[in-house]
Amino acid sequence: MTASWKAVVLCACAGVVGCSDSESEALPASIDYPSPSSLTSPAGRGGFRFGAASAAAQIEDGNTETDWYVFTQPKADGGLGMGTDFVGEASRGYSKALEDIELMTALGLDSYRFSLSWARIEPERDTIDESALQHYSDFIDALIAAGIRPMITIHHFSNPTWIFDPRDTECATGPSDTNLCGFGHPEGGPQIVEEMGEFATLLAERFGDRVDEWATVNEPVNYLLASYGAGQFPPGLMSIFSPLEKFVPVARGYLLGHAAMYKAVKAADTQDADGDGSAADVGLTLSVADWIPARNNEISDHPDDVRARDNLVYLFHYLFVDAIRSGKFDADFDGSLEEDRPEIKGTIDWLGVQYYFRGGVTGNKPLIPVVNLTPCYGGFDFGACLPPKHISSCVPTMKYEYDPPGIYKVLSDFSTRWPDLPMVVSESGIATEVGARRAENVVRALEQIERARAEDVDVRGYYHWSLYDNFEWAEGYHPRFGLYQVNYDGDFERTATEGAKVLSEITLSRKLSGAQRGQYGGTGPMTPEPYPDNPDITFCNGN
Repeated sequence: MTASWKAVVLCACAGVVGCSDSESEALPASIDYPSPSSLTSPAGRGGFRFGAASAAAQIEDGNTETDWYVFTQPKADGGLGMGTDFVGEASRGYSKALEDIELMTALGLDSYRFSLSWARIEPERDTIDESALQHYSDFIDALIAAGIRPMITIHHFSNPTWIFDPRDTECATGPSDTNLCGFGHPEGGPQIVEEMGEFATLLAERFGDRVDEWATVNEPVNYLLASYGAGQFPPGLMSIFSPLEKFVPVARGYLLGHAAMYKAVKAADTQDADGDGSAADVGLTLSVADWIPARNNEISDHPDDVRARDNLVYLFHYLFVDAIRSGKFDADFDGSLEEDRPEIKGTIDWLGVQYYFRGGVTGNKPLIPVVNLTPCYGGFDFGACLPPKHISSCVPTMKYEYDPPGIYKVLSDFSTRWPDLPMVVSESGIATEVGARRAENVVRALEQIERARAEDVDVRGYYHWSLYDNFEWAEGYHPRFGLYQVNYDGDFERTATEGAKVLSEITLSRKLSGAQRGQYGGTGPMTPEPYPDNPDITFCNGN
């Protein structure tokens, strides 16, 4: 590795954004980045790719057959009116797809991670829309012509309505071709697993001659908790307070769906499109956080709080990967993999890590049974929420704290737990309308990733979330995650942010300079985000 890591002393002078008073004299060396390489082969270790990421349901216009469309559509128009905003036209990422490749080229990206809308391709069960497949085929061709490596996420937080129609969650008449009743249903669940394998086969057969890198599922625990646990995502079910009876069957079914997709891609994608010796590198991505034990809104070393933190880390960070690598499933969340599931064993080639925040978790009077914890997340507090290290670290539209060293801690932890599993930071970003904050996020994430790489942690790339502003699920359009800002009041034109400018300078030179680190890097305060609704914010969850 050509880059050197010195202590995270990333400031030019005391009192400047990014500075730490005790380290204000130091300017570290620049970081040089090698060329992108194989995502999984031993020879690819040390390589590094720069990318951006998106998801079909968050950007595509005309995506009317998704569960998100009917879930967020106003009641007056026949939908359920859930969430903050109607997804509607999203960011017109379908009609502007080929134009958007120009944005990637300007950024100097090596790779683009994106999903293909299952609902658009298969709007009715076993009915394939060939025009949608052709659209995606043309898009992949254009990516490759631009020198951008495609990475496809097969399942990213959305389904055709026939998987589980959020307008009929009772499913009283049982599974049918228009409503399979969702993951975990004793009859419909296995059919969904089969359908996931068939969809993955279709994609691998059509695009495997040009695509070698695949993610089966995106953030499985986060997705399942939001959709089946807390009711924030379609189908909108609440099972978080009955985890063993209601949530475990859902988690088991989704895990089997992942394995079915993995095996389908491996069987159908037999062409080595990029010449690295592997026809299909198949992994999954995880939502991670820097979870901190808390009590009465202070960092805690109370055994119950430490145990709550450990339980949450196990569920979010370890549960799925441990199950896949061992071929065993923890069906009662006690930390023991007691249920034999040989069909899932070994179904992972690489791991995507997706980091956004630092959060507290308490074991004091826990709300969630079995795991005995309450996290500071989504409006929950009960003493779990911690004051931010710096008030400027709060991300007000997402109600959490961005803390750069958290990604280093998670990558190092994963490397110790699974030393033979290559990783890529498949998402990292910040919701902001302040250009300097986005640039700071880019630089600080890269610094912490390099810190891990310098300690021989096998991290092979960084994908910024997101290429441009999009529909941020339950939070709607208010959070702005894009390297390019979208004008929703006009013709959806994209405008480069300061973060895009800085990232392009890094990617095109393949260097993160000392000057950039001095201006944007560090672990200290960031450029402030306005807090118009609550200028006296104390905790990043908005309390």
